[in-house]
Amino acid sequence: MSAPARPRVDLDATVEHLQRVGLLHAAERLGEHLEQASKDNLSPHRFLDRLLADELSEREQRRISTSLRLSGLPTGQTLGNFDFAFQPAIERTRIETLATCAWLRARETLLIQGPPGVGKTHLAVALGVKAVENGFSALFLRLEELIAALKRDAELPPAKLRRRKYLNVALLIIDEMGFEPLDRQAASLFFRLVSYRYGRGSILITTNKGIRDWPELLAGDEVLATAILDRLLHHSHVINIKGRSYRLRDLEQAVSLRA
Repeated sequence: MSAPARPRVDLDATVEHLQRVGLLHAAERLGEHLEQASKDNLSPHRFLDRLLADELSEREQRRISTSLRLSGLPTGQTLGNFDFAFQPAIERTRIETLATCAWLRARETLLIQGPPGVGKTHLAVALGVKAVENGFSALFLRLEELIAALKRDAELPPAKLRRRKYLNVALLIIDEMGFEPLDRQAASLFFRLVSYRYGRGSILITTNKGIRDWPELLAGDEVLATAILDRLLHHSHVINIKGRSYRLRDLEQAVSLRA
Protein backbone atom coordinates (compact mmCIF):
# COMPACT_ATOMS: atom_id res chain seq x y z
CA MET A 1 0.00 0.00 0.00
CA SER A 2 1.50 3.36 -1.08
CA ALA A 3 2.12 6.11 1.43
CA PRO A 4 -0.38 8.98 1.40
CA ALA A 5 0.67 12.05 -0.56
CA ARG A 6 2.03 14.86 1.54
CA PRO A 7 -0.29 17.87 1.56
CA ARG A 8 0.88 20.80 -0.56
CA VAL A 9 2.04 23.65 1.62
CA ASP A 10 0.83 27.07 0.51
CA LEU A 11 3.88 29.31 0.67
CA ASP A 12 2.31 32.46 -0.75
CA ALA A 13 1.70 34.07 2.63
CA THR A 14 5.22 33.28 3.87
CA VAL A 15 6.77 34.57 0.65
CA GLU A 16 4.75 37.78 0.99
CA HIS A 17 5.90 38.23 4.60
CA LEU A 18 9.54 37.76 3.58
CA GLN A 19 9.14 40.29 0.78
CA ARG A 20 7.51 42.83 3.09
CA VAL A 21 10.43 42.70 5.53
CA GLY A 22 12.90 43.09 2.66
CA LEU A 23 14.17 39.49 2.45
CA LEU A 24 13.64 39.34 -1.29
CA HIS A 25 16.21 36.68 -2.13
CA ALA A 26 15.00 34.48 0.72
CA ALA A 27 11.45 34.84 -0.59
CA GLU A 28 12.58 33.79 -4.06
CA ARG A 29 14.54 30.77 -2.79
CA LEU A 30 12.14 29.67 -0.02
CA GLY A 31 10.73 26.69 -1.92
CA GLU A 32 14.19 25.38 -2.81
CA HIS A 33 15.36 25.71 0.79
CA LEU A 34 12.28 23.90 2.13
CA GLU A 35 12.81 21.06 -0.32
CA GLN A 36 16.49 20.76 0.60
CA ALA A 37 15.70 20.97 4.32
CA SER A 38 13.29 18.06 3.92
CA LYS A 39 15.92 15.99 2.09
CA ASP A 40 18.58 16.78 4.72
CA ASN A 41 16.13 16.34 7.63
CA LEU A 42 17.13 19.75 8.99
CA SER A 43 15.84 21.14 12.25
CA PRO A 44 13.84 24.40 11.99
CA HIS A 45 16.83 26.29 13.38
CA ARG A 46 19.25 24.90 10.75
CA PHE A 47 16.72 25.58 7.98
CA LEU A 48 16.32 29.19 9.08
CA ASP A 49 20.08 29.60 9.41
CA ARG A 50 20.62 28.41 5.83
CA LEU A 51 17.87 30.63 4.47
CA LEU A 52 19.24 33.75 6.16
CA ALA A 53 22.85 32.92 5.22
CA ASP A 54 21.76 32.69 1.58
CA GLU A 55 20.03 36.07 1.86
CA LEU A 56 23.10 37.70 3.43
CA SER A 57 25.42 36.20 0.82
CA GLU A 58 23.26 37.54 -2.00
CA ARG A 59 23.12 40.99 -0.40
CA GLU A 60 26.91 41.05 -0.05
CA GLN A 61 27.38 40.09 -3.69
CA ARG A 62 24.98 42.86 -4.74
CA ARG A 63 26.83 45.35 -2.55
CA ILE A 64 30.18 44.42 -4.05
CA SER A 65 28.84 44.50 -7.60
CA THR A 66 27.23 47.92 -7.12
CA SER A 67 30.26 49.37 -5.33
CA LEU A 68 32.63 48.15 -8.04
CA ARG A 69 30.45 49.67 -10.72
CA LEU A 70 30.31 53.03 -8.93
CA SER A 71 34.05 53.00 -8.18
CA GLY A 72 35.12 53.31 -11.82
CA LEU A 73 37.64 50.50 -11.32
CA PRO A 74 38.53 48.76 -14.60
CA THR A 75 37.28 45.19 -14.75
CA GLY A 76 39.32 42.03 -14.98
CA GLN A 77 42.41 43.10 -13.02
CA THR A 78 42.74 41.15 -9.78
CA LEU A 79 45.50 39.80 -7.59
CA GLY A 80 44.51 36.35 -8.78
CA ASN A 81 45.53 37.08 -12.37
CA PHE A 82 48.57 39.25 -11.64
CA ASP A 83 51.75 37.59 -12.92
CA PHE A 84 54.05 37.82 -9.91
CA ALA A 85 56.51 35.43 -11.56
CA PHE A 86 57.19 37.98 -14.30
CA GLN A 87 58.02 40.68 -11.71
CA PRO A 88 60.14 38.92 -9.07
CA ALA A 89 61.13 42.29 -7.58
CA ILE A 90 57.59 42.60 -6.18
CA GLU A 91 57.26 40.95 -2.77
CA ARG A 92 54.08 38.93 -3.03
CA THR A 93 53.73 38.70 0.74
CA ARG A 94 53.83 42.48 0.97
CA ILE A 95 51.04 42.84 -1.58
CA GLU A 96 49.01 40.20 0.25
CA THR A 97 49.48 42.17 3.48
CA LEU A 98 48.21 45.31 1.75
CA ALA A 99 45.24 43.28 0.50
CA THR A 100 44.10 42.83 4.12
CA CYS A 101 43.27 46.57 4.00
CA ALA A 102 44.86 47.36 7.36
CA TRP A 103 46.48 50.41 5.70
CA LEU A 104 43.01 51.66 4.72
CA ARG A 105 41.76 51.32 8.28
CA ALA A 106 44.75 53.44 9.34
CA ARG A 107 44.02 55.96 6.51
CA GLU A 108 47.52 55.61 5.09
CA THR A 109 48.91 56.34 1.63
CA LEU A 110 50.29 53.93 -0.95
CA LEU A 111 52.63 54.97 -3.77
CA ILE A 112 53.37 52.49 -6.55
CA GLN A 113 56.35 53.68 -8.59
CA GLY A 114 57.91 52.25 -11.72
CA PRO A 115 58.37 52.64 -15.47
CA PRO A 116 55.44 52.16 -17.87
CA GLY A 117 54.08 48.68 -18.36
CA VAL A 118 55.36 46.97 -15.21
CA GLY A 119 51.92 46.39 -13.65
CA LYS A 120 51.39 49.48 -11.48
CA THR A 121 47.79 50.02 -12.60
CA HIS A 122 46.96 46.32 -12.35
CA LEU A 123 48.14 46.24 -8.72
CA ALA A 124 46.30 49.47 -7.92
CA VAL A 125 43.05 48.16 -9.39
CA ALA A 126 43.44 44.78 -7.69
CA LEU A 127 43.94 46.46 -4.30
CA GLY A 128 40.94 48.66 -5.04
CA VAL A 129 38.85 45.54 -5.64
CA LYS A 130 40.06 44.11 -2.34
CA ALA A 131 39.08 47.36 -0.63
CA VAL A 132 35.53 47.12 -1.98
CA GLU A 133 35.28 43.46 -1.00
CA ASN A 134 36.32 44.45 2.53
CA GLY A 135 33.58 47.07 2.79
CA PHE A 136 35.48 50.25 1.84
CA SER A 137 34.28 52.76 -0.73
CA ALA A 138 36.69 53.42 -3.60
CA LEU A 139 37.09 55.72 -6.60
CA PHE A 140 39.49 55.18 -9.50
CA LEU A 141 40.51 58.23 -11.55
CA ARG A 142 43.32 58.83 -13.99
CA LEU A 143 45.21 61.99 -13.12
CA GLU A 144 43.76 64.00 -16.01
CA GLU A 145 40.23 63.03 -14.95
CA LEU A 146 40.91 64.10 -11.38
CA ILE A 147 42.43 67.42 -12.40
CA ALA A 148 39.49 68.15 -14.71
CA ALA A 149 37.11 67.50 -11.80
CA LEU A 150 39.16 69.64 -9.41
CA LYS A 151 39.20 72.55 -11.85
CA ARG A 152 35.49 72.18 -12.53
CA ASP A 153 34.76 72.31 -8.79
CA ALA A 154 37.34 74.96 -7.93
CA GLU A 155 34.80 77.66 -7.07
CA LEU A 156 32.33 75.49 -5.18
CA PRO A 157 31.56 76.55 -1.61
CA PRO A 158 33.11 74.24 1.02
CA ALA A 159 29.79 72.63 1.99
CA LYS A 160 29.16 71.44 -1.58
CA LEU A 161 32.79 70.61 -2.26
CA ARG A 162 32.95 68.23 0.71
CA ARG A 163 30.22 66.12 -0.88
CA ARG A 164 32.39 65.34 -3.89
CA LYS A 165 33.22 61.65 -4.06
CA TYR A 166 36.95 62.22 -4.54
CA LEU A 167 37.03 63.84 -1.11
CA ASN A 168 34.94 61.43 0.93
CA VAL A 169 35.60 57.91 -0.38
CA ALA A 170 37.70 55.68 1.84
CA LEU A 171 40.17 55.02 -0.99
CA LEU A 172 41.00 57.40 -3.83
CA ILE A 173 43.14 55.80 -6.56
CA ILE A 174 45.00 58.28 -8.79
CA ASP A 175 46.49 56.56 -11.82
CA GLU A 176 49.26 57.63 -14.18
CA MET A 177 50.78 60.56 -12.34
CA GLY A 178 53.92 61.82 -14.00
CA PHE A 179 53.30 61.70 -17.74
CA GLU A 180 52.42 65.39 -17.92
CA PRO A 181 53.42 68.14 -15.44
CA LEU A 182 50.64 70.05 -13.70
CA ASP A 183 50.16 73.76 -14.21
CA ARG A 184 50.13 76.03 -11.16
CA GLN A 185 46.36 75.97 -10.69
CA ALA A 186 46.23 72.17 -10.97
CA ALA A 187 49.15 71.79 -8.55
CA SER A 188 47.44 74.06 -6.01
CA LEU A 189 44.16 72.16 -6.33
CA PHE A 190 46.00 68.87 -5.93
CA PHE A 191 47.57 70.21 -2.74
CA ARG A 192 44.09 71.14 -1.47
CA LEU A 193 42.87 67.61 -2.19
CA VAL A 194 45.80 65.95 -0.43
CA SER A 195 45.50 68.30 2.54
CA TYR A 196 41.77 67.61 2.94
CA ARG A 197 42.15 63.83 2.71
CA TYR A 198 45.17 63.74 5.03
CA GLY A 199 44.06 61.73 8.07
CA ARG A 200 40.55 61.32 6.63
CA GLY A 201 41.01 58.78 3.86
CA SER A 202 43.61 56.82 1.94
CA ILE A 203 45.18 57.72 -1.40
CA LEU A 204 46.82 55.27 -3.76
CA ILE A 205 48.96 56.84 -6.50
CA THR A 206 50.66 55.13 -9.42
CA THR A 207 53.51 57.10 -10.95
CA ASN A 208 56.41 56.64 -13.34
CA LYS A 209 58.43 59.29 -11.48
CA GLY A 210 60.55 59.02 -8.38
CA ILE A 211 59.86 61.25 -5.41
CA ARG A 212 62.83 63.49 -6.26
CA ASP A 213 61.09 64.38 -9.57
CA TRP A 214 57.86 65.60 -7.98
CA PRO A 215 58.78 69.32 -7.91
CA GLU A 216 59.06 69.16 -11.70
CA LEU A 217 55.59 67.54 -11.87
CA LEU A 218 54.02 70.17 -9.63
CA ALA A 219 54.55 73.32 -11.68
CA GLY A 220 58.22 73.40 -10.73
CA ASP A 221 57.25 74.50 -7.21
CA GLU A 222 59.59 72.81 -4.75
CA VAL A 223 57.85 74.29 -1.70
CA LEU A 224 54.45 73.02 -2.84
CA ALA A 225 55.89 69.62 -3.73
CA THR A 226 57.48 69.36 -0.30
CA ALA A 227 54.18 70.22 1.40
CA ILE A 228 52.32 67.58 -0.65
CA LEU A 229 54.94 64.88 -0.10
CA ASP A 230 55.10 65.67 3.60
CA ARG A 231 51.41 64.72 3.89
CA LEU A 232 51.52 61.78 1.48
CA LEU A 233 54.60 60.16 3.00
CA HIS A 234 53.88 60.78 6.68
CA HIS A 235 52.02 57.47 7.02
CA SER A 236 52.74 55.63 3.80
CA HIS A 237 53.82 52.53 1.94
CA VAL A 238 56.02 52.82 -1.15
CA ILE A 239 56.42 50.07 -3.72
CA ASN A 240 59.15 50.45 -6.34
CA ILE A 241 58.76 48.16 -9.33
CA LYS A 242 61.86 47.60 -11.42
CA GLY A 243 61.27 45.11 -14.17
CA ARG A 244 60.25 44.42 -17.72
CA SER A 245 57.09 45.71 -19.36
CA TYR A 246 54.17 43.28 -19.57
CA ARG A 247 53.05 44.99 -22.76
CA LEU A 248 56.46 44.54 -24.41
CA ARG A 249 56.47 40.91 -23.30
CA ASP A 250 53.06 40.34 -24.88
CA LEU A 251 54.21 42.12 -28.05
CA GLU A 252 57.33 39.96 -28.23
CA GLN A 253 55.23 36.83 -27.81
CA ALA A 254 52.83 37.95 -30.55
CA VAL A 255 55.72 38.66 -32.92
CA SER A 256 57.34 35.28 -32.23
CA LEU A 257 54.05 33.50 -32.95
CA ARG A 258 53.76 35.27 -36.30
CA ALA A 259 57.37 34.52 -37.23
